[in-house]
Amino acid sequence: MAAQAKLKKLKTNGLVVKRGTVPPAVFLHTISDKEWEEFIAAACRQRLVKNAKYTSVKVLGNAGDKGRDIEARLQSTLVADEWDLYQAKHYENRLTPGNAYPELVKFFGHLMANSFPVPRKYYFCAPKNAGPELHDLLANPNNLRTSFLQAWKSGSSGLKDHVAKLTPAMEAYVNAFDFQRFEECQVVDLLDWHAQDTVAHCKLFGIEPERGDDPAVPAQAESHEMTYVEELIRAYAEAEGTPLDLATVLADEVYREHLNAAREVFYAAEGLKRFSRDIFVDDEFAKLLEMVRQGIRLKLNSPRLKSGLERHDTAIDAASNLTLTDSALYPRLRGGDLPGTCHHLVNEKHFKWVR
Repeated sequence: MAAQAKLKKLKTNGLVVKRGTVPPAVFLHTISDKEWEEFIAAACRQRLVKNAKYTSVKVLGNAGDKGRDIEARLQSTLVADEWDLYQAKHYENRLTPGNAYPELVKFFGHLMANSFPVPRKYYFCAPKNAGPELHDLLANPNNLRTSFLQAWKSGSSGLKDHVAKLTPAMEAYVNAFDFQRFEECQVVDLLDWHAQDTVAHCKLFGIEPERGDDPAVPAQAESHEMTYVEELIRAYAEAEGTPLDLATVLADEVYREHLNAAREVFYAAEGLKRFSRDIFVDDEFAKLLEMVRQGIRLKLNSPRLKSGLERHDTAIDAASNLTLTDSALYPRLRGGDLPGTCHHLVNEKHFKWVR
C-alpha cells in the first residue's frame, strides 16, 4: 500500500512577541508610576462593564487626587454606585495590607467628608498583584474589615500616624460600609482588556501581528465570488462581441488564465480580510477597501476608457501603485492583496467593469 502524502499544516494568523522583547506582564514591572496609571486607564477604556464600556476614564493620580488614581464612570455624571475607582500601586513587591490600609484610611476620610460619592468598586492594581495575605483578605470582606479596623486601632500595618482619625463616627461608618466593593484587579485582566485595542497593545509591548497562509483557491468558483466572476465574463464578452458563459470562458486558454489569475488575487485579499478579522477589533479590511476605492475611482471613471477590460486593467494598475501607510494592514500586505481588493470592490458592487 502506498504511503499517504502528508498535508502541509497551514500557518494561522496570530500575535507574536518580537525577538528580544520581554513578555507584557514582565514589561509592566519596568515602567514608571505614571506609565502604570496610564496603562490602567487605557485598559479600562476597553473594558466592558454591564455589557458597555465606561462613559469616561480619567487619570487623576497627582497632588489633590483625593486618593483616586483612575476614575472610571459608568455614566456621564459622578454619582454613587455608577463609577469605579482604580488605585494604582507600582511597587517592587506584591501588595500587602501595609500598602493597602493607608489608602483605605484616606478613602474613608474623603467619603466622610463627601469629597466624592461611593464608588461601585474600589480596585487595587499592582504589577505583581496582591500578596497572599491581602489576596485572602480581599476574598473575605468581613475579615478585611476586621483586620483593617484592628490595624487602625493598634497603629500597625502602616497606620501608626493615623490612629487619631478613627473616631467613633468613623468606626461606625466603616462597620456599615460594604467591603465587597474592594477587589484586586489582576494584571492578567488588565492585559486582556488592553489587548482589545490591538494596535495600541502591539505597539506598547513589541508584539507583531503575524499573518498566516492565505486560503487556497477552490478549483471551481464558489457562490460568494460569483458577482466579480460574472462581471469579468461580461468584460470578456464585450471584448469578443458575443455572449459568453463560464463554461465557454474556461474552455478558452487566454480567458481561463486571466480568470484564474483574478481568482488568485481575490483569495489573496480574502486572506488579508481574514487576518484583519482575526487580529483587529475594528474592520481594518473594510477601511482598506475604502482607501482603495477612493484611490482608484477617478482613473476608473475616466471617459477615455471605452471597454470593461480597459477599466479593469486601469483599476488594477492604480490599486497596485497605492501606498496605504495609514492602514493598520499596510505592514502585512502581500503582492496580490491590492489587485485583489479591486475584485472585492466589484464583488461588493462598488464598481462594474462594463458600463
